[in-house]
Amino acid sequence: MPKTIVVKQIGSPIRRPAIQRATLKGLGLNKMHRVRELEDTPSVRGMVAKVSHMVEIIEERE
Repeated sequence: MPKTIVVKQIGSPIRRPAIQRATLKGLGLNKMHRVRELEDTPSVRGMVAKVSHMVEIIEERE
């Protein structure tokens, strides 16, 4: 079973650059307080880092 992370959106994409809005959509987060469980890969970690001010990592699972 691959490692996963649980990510929650805590910030609004309103008045943010289009690339950050697109990154949130790529993560499956497009509404406030939505939670997604994503595979822990370098590409996902990079996307989370790009919008770290709008998301938080709740949990890391193995």
